[in-house]
Amino acid sequence: MAFENILVEVADGVGRVTVNRPKVLNALNAQTIGELECAFGQLRDDDSVRVVLVTGAGDKAFVAGADINELAKLQPLEAKAVAARGQAAFRALEDMGKPSVAMINGFALGGGCELALACTLRTASSAARLGLPEVSLGLLPGYGGTQRLARVAGVGVAREWVLTGDMFSADQAHEAGVVNRVFAPEELEEGTAKLVKSLLSRGPLALSFAMQAISRGINMSQADGEALETDMFGLAATTDDMREGLTAFLEKRKPDFQGR
Repeated sequence: MAFENILVEVADGVGRVTVNRPKVLNALNAQTIGELECAFGQLRDDDSVRVVLVTGAGDKAFVAGADINELAKLQPLEAKAVAARGQAAFRALEDMGKPSVAMINGFALGGGCELALACTLRTASSAARLGLPEVSLGLLPGYGGTQRLARVAGVGVAREWVLTGDMFSADQAHEAGVVNRVFAPEELEEGTAKLVKSLLSRGPLALSFAMQAISRGINMSQADGEALETDMFGLAATTDDMREGLTAFLEKRKPDFQGR
């Protein structure tokens, strides 16, 4: 599929997806949502990709939200279908089995904040602003924001962000647990690259199993979550990567994980 609104680059184990509509602050229209879902599926199936990086073009916005012009024309059933399509696209990112990093280089509002929340980890420029302002439009987040924010940062933070519709600084988002690392604008690329490099150095199957244990276990009792953890631990122990990791440790060298 040829993309018009996003850029997809694959190099050195990283699949980089850039929302490329800087003239409208990278707003998410229906076409862009469809392209993102397609790109996430391609990166999931590309064995050369171990980490996915998501960002926005330009220095003003990661993604400033949904396309308001499209939303204003929707009838109720159409609006429900639009929300379902956005949720499916972001779920394709969240569930691809590979770690993803949102590099928030500017405004991440509404659907943009929801896209970032669908990533495994989030870095942000200190100049970035995040929020879920849908209630100021008489709406509520529709691309999974009410659910993911509560899981990422807790119900109290989710209520404050969703119900006030306020914007929050990168530092405030970091304090709330929404953003993992904050960098000066000129250091964002380098700082995020170091995080990505760290992920690339780990066993890819171990990362996938660990992500499953966390995301599935959070909805279980402690006992059931621990049972899931033992299952994932056992699966990891069947892999060549586990043997390579232990051997490399004993031989005092860096492991060469192959994802097997």
